Amino acid sequence: MNGIMLTDRVAVVTGASRGIGKGIALELGAAGATVYVTGRSEHTGQLPGTVAGTAAEVDALGGRGVPFVCDHRDDEAVARLFETVRAEHGRLDVLVNNVYNSPASARWLGKRFWDVPPAAWDEGFDIGVRSHYAAAHFAAPLLIESGGLIVDISSPGADHFTHNVVYGVGKAAVDRLTADMAHDLADTEVTVVSLWPGIVNTELLQLVPADAQGRRMITLPGEGTFDLNDAESPHFAGRAVVALATDPGRRDRTGRAWRVADLAEAYGFTDVDGRVPRTG
Repeated sequence: MNGIMLTDRVAVVTGASRGIGKGIALELGAAGATVYVTGRSEHTGQLPGTVAGTAAEVDALGGRGVPFVCDHRDDEAVARLFETVRAEHGRLDVLVNNVYNSPASARWLGKRFWDVPPAAWDEGFDIGVRSHYAAAHFAAPLLIESGGLIVDISSPGADHFTHNVVYGVGKAAVDRLTADMAHDLADTEVTVVSLWPGIVNTELLQLVPADAQGRRMITLPGEGTFDLNDAESPHFAGRAVVALATDPGRRDRTGRAWRVADLAEAYGFTDVDGRVPRTG
């Protein structure tokens, strides 16, 4: 990636201490952007990764990483985030709504709805739908001024059964949020898209051990069995975000959901290993 493409541009990536969010933050940094890295992970927990650690890696790649510890259930904290961005830079060019409670969601993989408690709905929607709405709400004035980009991380689960009812309905809600925000922003230059990664080899999935043949197999009930060695890296989605952020014609894509692999073919980028994986 060209390290000067997003020089002087400012991005916020929510939930970027690890996983897809971290991959996106790093690719934006490698393209020269200033990246605010948000999340609750101030200290390393059961999974590796902190907001400060990601921010330091953004620096090492040539961007500027700004760690911002933030609980995205706290509207006042989210408002302070964007007040800080305005005070320090006076602009915002990219908002990536990625924050999601993956460990909580993983408890209910393959469970039928009568086995998934209503509390799981709240976990999935508070961090994963409402959090996206709140961040976009507070970011909108800055993004309208810059003609910026909102990327909502969603999933093919918005289109067909994936994991469980709560997961699929939540991702469908994210895609509806994208479409309706694009409607409200139609008379501005802001682009709003949903992004569909496939199966991504995050830190959580890296805990799956290899078998005797070196395969890292995972079975998703009702979906199939997959070798995680074929999964996308978190950087693949990041390269899609950079491609969108640097595309002067991106408004043609607003209001819709896009598979990362389809954008890779359209824009000509690959994953870190040179592949264009299709795992979702």
